[in-house]
Amino acid sequence: MDSVRSAFPAKFAHPRSMPTRFLPAIHTTASSYKNPFPNRPLPQSYSLPWMPSTYYKTAAIKPTLAPLAKSSQGITAGEKLPSLSTRTTVFTRYTPEDWYKSNVTNCRESEASQKNAERLRADTSRLIDDKYWQTKKMQVESTRNLGVRANDIAFWKSELRHELDEVIGETNALTDVKTRLERALAESEAPLQVAQECLLHREKRMGIDLVRDNVEEQLLTEVDVIRSCREKMQQFLDKAKAQILSNRAAQHKLEKDLANKQVAHRIDDRCHHLMNTSHGISYYRGVEQVDATISVPESWAKFTNDNILRSQSQRAASAKLRGDIENLLPVTASEMRRQFNAVNVAFTKRIAEMADAKRKTQTHLAKTLQEIFRMERNIEAIQKAIRDQGPPLKVAQTRLDERTRRPNMELCRDTAQLRLVNEVRDIGETVQTLQQQLRDSEDALQMLVRAKAVLQHDLAVKANSLFIDQEKCMGMRKSFPSTARLLAPI
Repeated sequence: MDSVRSAFPAKFAHPRSMPTRFLPAIHTTASSYKNPFPNRPLPQSYSLPWMPSTYYKTAAIKPTLAPLAKSSQGITAGEKLPSLSTRTTVFTRYTPEDWYKSNVTNCRESEASQKNAERLRADTSRLIDDKYWQTKKMQVESTRNLGVRANDIAFWKSELRHELDEVIGETNALTDVKTRLERALAESEAPLQVAQECLLHREKRMGIDLVRDNVEEQLLTEVDVIRSCREKMQQFLDKAKAQILSNRAAQHKLEKDLANKQVAHRIDDRCHHLMNTSHGISYYRGVEQVDATISVPESWAKFTNDNILRSQSQRAASAKLRGDIENLLPVTASEMRRQFNAVNVAFTKRIAEMADAKRKTQTHLAKTLQEIFRMERNIEAIQKAIRDQGPPLKVAQTRLDERTRRPNMELCRDTAQLRLVNEVRDIGETVQTLQQQLRDSEDALQMLVRAKAVLQHDLAVKANSLFIDQEKCMGMRKSFPSTARLLAPI
């Protein structure tokens, strides 16, 4: 089109000023050359959207030149330009130098545009690569973070499962011990009734035999021991019920936390394995602006850790309580059994004494003296046995005292510690038993001394007493529950 226009410059009476992008005006030529990139409006093709289809549609339009006759249709004779033959002078607008400079300018501008386009294409290609690898790096980092997060959740899940299994097992164990304690408490009712009935029967003794003797003391002691044991068992039973509720509360928190962890782990694991080719991915515009989080990693980990610590604390308290109950059951059974045996021994001795006094009144003095001698030897043996228990007790207590000086975490309640504590307790109980036996022997010795002068006078009274102690009381005491029943195994 430009070449056609330049071929007919004289056909126009008033030539149109050409655009500055084609040929600059003469008076502006000098200033145009100073700026290699003159300000000019972009062509229409530059403003088109960067889409290949648009480019090809635009390029598909082929410009054509209509015949001159057709272009001149509709123009009157007066409006037509005069032909060259009728003109006397040819008017020129530019010099050859201007023409040359215009061509040089167009070439330079074309080269500059080409270089600019090449630079833009290189920058665009570099930008595309940089952004691709930046996006790739961010996606890899996000995938790695999701994997780390999934591993963290899996770790806490395993910890929660382990702790949940432990607290459930501890709760079940404590429940079993509580059941045993309830059975032991129920089994201790019968011995208490037997001891109380023995006391009522012995109130029917007559005369001088209506005395607060060793048998009655042992019976009263037995009542006190059984009541004390029952009170202890009832207290521990109440504690066990409260502890079971605390264990189940901690278990509920662990189960709820574990359920949340499972859901979160399933979601994060799915997110961790999502790829650009995965199914189900879609755009969710504005989702990055929604902040529904309520915790940070520190508070998140602290929440689960607190639940585990709370459960461990309840489990430790439960284990301690369970151990106390486990120790209480044999201790109470042993105490009741020991006192039962002491009462039976006292009954046996008393019956033997009364029977011996009744049968062998004449020879009872000699036998009483002999019994006094034997009792004194027995007392000496008991006193020696009590003294012999001193050094082992000192050794055990010294070991416990030395072990209290272990540093920090070395203060472990290990098997040696438990054994030493049990050893001190057993030696103490042995000493108490020997002391009780010593008191019983001393009481029996005194009774023998007093019996020397009164046995013959009390034959009739002793017959009644023998009947009460031997027939009624000892007959009932055969039904005392066994140790296995008192321990109440499941």
